[in-house]
Amino acid sequence: MAMTDLPHTALRGALHLLWVSSLVVPLVAVLREPSALRWLGVLGLLVLAVAFATTLRGGPLWVLGAAILLSMPLVAPAGPDELFTWAWIGGAAAGFAPLLLTGPWRWLGAIGAVVVSGVVGQVVDHHYSAYQMIAASVGLTIIAMAGLPMWFAGLLGQARAGREAQAELAVSEERLRFARDVHDLLGHRLTVIALKSELAGRLASSDPERSAAEAFEAQRLASSALEEVRDAVHGYRAVNLPEQLEAVRNVLQDAGIRCSVSSVPVEGERATQLALALREACTNVLRHSHATWCMIDVAVADEEVRMTVTNDGAEKPSKEGNGLRGLRERLAAVGGQVSVEKSGDVFTLQVVVPA
Repeated sequence: MAMTDLPHTALRGALHLLWVSSLVVPLVAVLREPSALRWLGVLGLLVLAVAFATTLRGGPLWVLGAAILLSMPLVAPAGPDELFTWAWIGGAAAGFAPLLLTGPWRWLGAIGAVVVSGVVGQVVDHHYSAYQMIAASVGLTIIAMAGLPMWFAGLLGQARAGREAQAELAVSEERLRFARDVHDLLGHRLTVIALKSELAGRLASSDPERSAAEAFEAQRLASSALEEVRDAVHGYRAVNLPEQLEAVRNVLQDAGIRCSVSSVPVEGERATQLALALREACTNVLRHSHATWCMIDVAVADEEVRMTVTNDGAEKPSKEGNGLRGLRERLAAVGGQVSVEKSGDVFTLQVVVPA
């Protein structure tokens, strides 16, 4: 996973903390250096810290690689032998290589960092094995502490993308279904109307009576087609509320969200308006939350029908979306109301229509 894809600032902070922790021992070792090498070592560590911060914020990886190479002559010679100064830096490089790189390079980078640590130890202190053991231990620790959270973060990102794709697919399938219905209704009728109109035009001078009959038939077919389109549109809008409730419950459960539904019989225009609001609520749950549960309740009280949709995992909205705004305007036209409430991570959408 690339660093720029990390979804949580807290995870970035944890990675920064791990990197800084790996530089504590080298910093102590460098500060205990009595010669002028101390300041070269401090400079090397500062370059490493800046390079890692740059990389974690989306900068090129070669910056961190160059900083690690530069730290070898600056940091490795400084400090007492028993602190194995550069071994900790090599361990950090081995630990973060699988997190920063992709493909086979991640493991080649980790193994290479351990090997290079041994070479540096041999050149500086003749402690090849000690440097390698320290680098391998630090690297494995970083992988264990940072790799698992990053893996889970990637899974959460994929799950959210899957929910959004599922919601968009449902909308696209409904549009395609309606387009197919309209095509089936109009395709044949318009072809026949065109042929009869052309025939009426040709017969206008030679056979006026038949021409009039064909023109009248074309008009009748056009009126019939218009009526069928109106019926199709009415059927598209006048959805079945119980079927929509069952469909929404199935979609949410397929997305891993526990969903409970309680409702009373509702018919007519009220059912249509509630079903349209239910679609919008389902889309919001799938696309704008990390919900684990959702409750849908439809009840009649005080000469009005109330539908309440409640879910957890709600994100903080920056502003009201177009879907809720359109829903509010559509219900206002029929005397309905929409209200939303957020308490912690629990989001409640309530739709009221006259009974």
